[in-house]
Amino acid sequence: MADKDAVKDVKTPRPAAASVQRLRKAVEKARGGGGAARVEAQKARGKFTARERVQYLLDEGSFQELDLLVSTRATAFGLQDREIPGDGVVAGFGQVNGREVCVYAQDFTVLGGSLGLAHAQKICKVMDLARDNRVPVIGLLDSGGARIQEGVDSLDGYAEIFLRNVQASGVIPQISVILGPCAGGAVYSPALTDFVFMVEGISHMFVTGPDVVKAATGEEVSFDALGGCEAHSAKSGVCHFVAKSEPDCFRQVRELLSYLPQSREEKPPRVANPDPVRRAVPLLEKMCDLDPRKPYRVHHVIWQIADEHKFFEVQAPYAKNLVTGFCRLGGETVGIVANNPAHLAGALDINASDKAARFIRFLNAFNIPILTLADVPGYWPGVQQEHGGIIRHGAKILHAYAEATVPKITVVLRKAYGGAYIAMSSKHMRGDFNFALPCAEIAVMGPAGAVEILYSRDLAACRSEAERAALKTRLTAEYAAKFASPYQTASAGSLDEVIEPAQLRHKVIRALRFLKDKRTPGTHENRGNIPL
Repeated sequence: MADKDAVKDVKTPRPAAASVQRLRKAVEKARGGGGAARVEAQKARGKFTARERVQYLLDEGSFQELDLLVSTRATAFGLQDREIPGDGVVAGFGQVNGREVCVYAQDFTVLGGSLGLAHAQKICKVMDLARDNRVPVIGLLDSGGARIQEGVDSLDGYAEIFLRNVQASGVIPQISVILGPCAGGAVYSPALTDFVFMVEGISHMFVTGPDVVKAATGEEVSFDALGGCEAHSAKSGVCHFVAKSEPDCFRQVRELLSYLPQSREEKPPRVANPDPVRRAVPLLEKMCDLDPRKPYRVHHVIWQIADEHKFFEVQAPYAKNLVTGFCRLGGETVGIVANNPAHLAGALDINASDKAARFIRFLNAFNIPILTLADVPGYWPGVQQEHGGIIRHGAKILHAYAEATVPKITVVLRKAYGGAYIAMSSKHMRGDFNFALPCAEIAVMGPAGAVEILYSRDLAACRSEAERAALKTRLTAEYAAKFASPYQTASAGSLDEVIEPAQLRHKVIRALRFLKDKRTPGTHENRGNIPL
């Protein structure tokens, strides 16, 4: 009889204890966000809820939430009578591609995702966890800004977040994903992080909104024109990646993380490489047939040499004359910095200098080797550039390369003139291996310009334009052969090798493998990754 009672007890579930039922109700209510009406309003804007975003981003079932039941202790302006689940932010840790990350997602359905003191404390907790445990931190931002009802407490909350952004800089990767409004002081946390993502149609960033701009300056501007994706990806340079949709955005975040180490104490993960290391690249032989003044997209060179022809570009719409991004070579993550002759002839200007310098400093902080592909005629000339500070901004590249102690490999594809040759990781900026293709021209300035200066009297003495043109052509060819060839540079020890174009991939991978133990992760001085 006792055995039958035992079987009956197993088959019939007992009611949960009152305390457990109370917990379940509290959790269910907190997870409901701002309620069904506000959730529907969020979806009507074409946006996911905070919890849906976390689910899309992280590996299935990996999210562990913290501080679910935290709520504001403020009482002014009727806050004591309001339901504020989780104080408007979902926070915790989980996994991306099987690797741990910390994450927080602001919930716009709860007081517009506004930041109060408890809200800030939740974010600070996961940021501290990320830094202390050496894992990346990802912020999903969708907020109306500081919670006015909490006064200076909300401002102090932002200050605590900014401080942690700086403390974590160069220690762990920090990623910001803008998925709604991000206004006022709130914009400075993303600006302090390493990478910023935006989504077309729903993401906006600005210090002052359109109404304030109109009141202060009389300018009329829309939300998109002032702080949308195009404004910040192509003009200001604040945004690094633009996505067509939220799922596309989370896919990009996951891809970015696949190239990065967990912290400065690690190297990036190595992946299996099905692409033969010795794969020849015969297409690059065409480089040697190109007119030095003819434009081409440097992406084609990168795609040719990268494992499986894959390249993950960073800040693609901004400063297009210089290309930055990640690829793999022989299964190892490599950061690419390349002049792009398809825009401004590949010359360095203010924006390109800032773009390159900050990316180089990120690579150096996180033990990622740097491959520099140089095809640069110089710094971009003009009054606007000079008055805008090209000297000061251009020096940032020099500083970034000079301080970088990760493996540095440079390939001169076609031309490298003047100070820009030095800036693109020349041998005497402590490049580890410096190669050049046979068609490379390396000189103080272009042969045609040099001839105009060196032979000005001879050219002026010509009796006709035809005679002058013929003389200039001959002198230019002689100057290029004697002073601008890669062999002259190699003879001075400023190049390690002039290489066959088809062997470029193999040469670079072989050099990277030789340099694999150049620096022990975590032993280098940490200078952080200050916004430039």
